[in-house]
Amino acid sequence: MNYFIIDDDPAIRAMLTDMIEDEDLGNVVGEVEDGSLVDNGLLSLKKVDVVLIDLLMPIRDGIETIRALADEFQGKFVMISQVEAKELIGEAYSLGAEYYITKPLNHLEIAGILKKVNKRILLEQSIQGIQEALNLFTGHPKSPFVSSSHTKNIMEAGRSLISDLGMIGERGNEDLLKILEFLQNEKQRLGSPYMFPSLKEIFAGIAAEKLGEQAKEAEIQKEMKASEQRVRRALHQALIHIASLGLTDYTNPKFEAYSSTFFNFSEVRKKMLELEDKNEKTSNQSRINMKKFIQTMFMEARQLVE
Repeated sequence: MNYFIIDDDPAIRAMLTDMIEDEDLGNVVGEVEDGSLVDNGLLSLKKVDVVLIDLLMPIRDGIETIRALADEFQGKFVMISQVEAKELIGEAYSLGAEYYITKPLNHLEIAGILKKVNKRILLEQSIQGIQEALNLFTGHPKSPFVSSSHTKNIMEAGRSLISDLGMIGERGNEDLLKILEFLQNEKQRLGSPYMFPSLKEIFAGIAAEKLGEQAKEAEIQKEMKASEQRVRRALHQALIHIASLGLTDYTNPKFEAYSSTFFNFSEVRKKMLELEDKNEKTSNQSRINMKKFIQTMFMEARQLVE
């Protein structure tokens, strides 16, 4: 099973991840600290089966998040909260939550509940498989809703990668998504003669699109510089995140996949040493190849949607 965790407490997210892996219940394919950072496109791209969601979050709480996702999400919601108000529990169940678990977390309780959720999902998948097999004999077409739930695009793939790289919440994320959109449009427009543009062309393109045709050259130059700074800060946060994963577990799948593709591994290793030594004087010495990062992100996003 694929799990996605939405909780503003990093300790809770880490605890749930460890428990799911220790109990061999499935894989945690993503995590964010607020419900506002999740949409159905991301859940579909990650092929999420179960969403573990906190009730109280700073921007969009668990109730509002389930309400926003429930119409299209085909998996199960499990709500986790320290609030035990009957009204909120009732509302959570009415919106489609499978279970409501109260904090503090109890390892045995959560493991037992998630095993039940997994069994229910497997049962439903089995029934669906039987129904699809029957449809082949009866000639009934498949539901169009099932196929639409797997729709992917470059922006959804970008959000997925941003989540994996630990850049959620950075202002440069929107710039990166605009860059992906710009590159995709250019590739479609130019076809086979397409060559990856320079950073200057990329930032000029998204700045012109943002400001409109009436923008003056000075305004475009100012926006280009601001956009580049936002992206650079986001990339530095991604480097810290990947280096942190490596310090915790050198065999972490995300660390293995991203440390030498999005970055030069020597820079990741340097950042790991900085974090390990907690030396603030050297914390900004790592250099990030922005063009390599953007080019890799574009290629990875295209692979996800193809």
